[in-house]
Amino acid sequence: MPEPEIPLPTVLDPDGRTIGAQEREAVLRVLDSAVLCSAFGAEARSLEAEMAALYGRPHAVACSSGTAALHLAVAACGVGPGDEVVTTPISDFGTVAPVLVHGARPVFADVRAADGNLDPDAVEAAITPRTRAVIAVHLFGGAADVARLREICDRHGLPLVEDCAQAWLGEDAAGRLLGTVGDIACFSLQQYKHITAGDGGLAIADDPALARRMRLFMDKGWDRSEGRIHREMGLNYRMPELVAAVARAQLAKVGGVVRARRAAAGRLLDALEGLDGVALAGEPAGHAWWMVPLLVGDNARWAKELAAEGVPALPGYLERPLYANPAVPGGRTGLCPRAEELIGRTLLALPWNEAYGAGHVDRVASALRRAARRVPAG
Repeated sequence: MPEPEIPLPTVLDPDGRTIGAQEREAVLRVLDSAVLCSAFGAEARSLEAEMAALYGRPHAVACSSGTAALHLAVAACGVGPGDEVVTTPISDFGTVAPVLVHGARPVFADVRAADGNLDPDAVEAAITPRTRAVIAVHLFGGAADVARLREICDRHGLPLVEDCAQAWLGEDAAGRLLGTVGDIACFSLQQYKHITAGDGGLAIADDPALARRMRLFMDKGWDRSEGRIHREMGLNYRMPELVAAVARAQLAKVGGVVRARRAAAGRLLDALEGLDGVALAGEPAGHAWWMVPLLVGDNARWAKELAAEGVPALPGYLERPLYANPAVPGGRTGLCPRAEELIGRTLLALPWNEAYGAGHVDRVASALRRAARRVPAG
């Protein structure tokens, strides 16, 4: 009788996370200090300094979630009622929730069929006199075309926000770190991301005025250097010290996490070379491999076949484009045909993990090869 296969590590298992002695020490350090609020402690401010150094940008602001980081960016860009923000229909709801909360309208530009990232031509066509910002998402850890998006935004006088929640230490075609081209870049520390503190977010920027507005919005508009004066509208998006301490330990490991994911993804791509009916969505160079996105002919059938092999896969990644959710007003079928084709038929997203060894990768590759023999082509 064959030995049972070892389960694939996931981000919900200790074996699939890099949490260990450093995080335990960090938590105890904060508990021993008795200062758990970041308004009075040193952990969140130290995390900000370490994040700024990692990305080579002068300002970083820590907050309570990746969605909160995007909210800081939207607020700092001055988005308000009646404004429009151009973004992608393939992303988490956290990308558009801050836009909606500010009484603005997300305008969805279609994506590139090759990788699901924003099509710069579609972005430019979506810009109107009401447009206040563009939010680009680096989907699955693969780079959106930030060079062209930067040029478009500069020509129209618009800030560019990079949503890097899935793209820690990813790089663009020019070898630049994703998160260093936009006016603001936002990151997530949620359970499913490359590194985690359970939840938490970071926003980085070069412009001190943008950074100041984000910091004020994060802390109820309170400039603590001036007494109890609330200078601007803001919310309590402070990151707790316990979260910040864990995040600092995790941030020190992110380089190794990305290297391990890249090595495992490279092994998978080598194993799948020449396999009919399966192609990588996007380019491998610079990819951060939050997930491995594939292009297939019938994603629902592929996902079913892989599930039978014990390999998880998400057909389309989302159930529907963001604009088709009830919480988003004005959405309609057919708005972004390429995005709908990816979600409905061709995109297959494989969860990925830094703990995947050669055996795990070979198991995934073998499952894909067997599925390819059972799924009709086309």
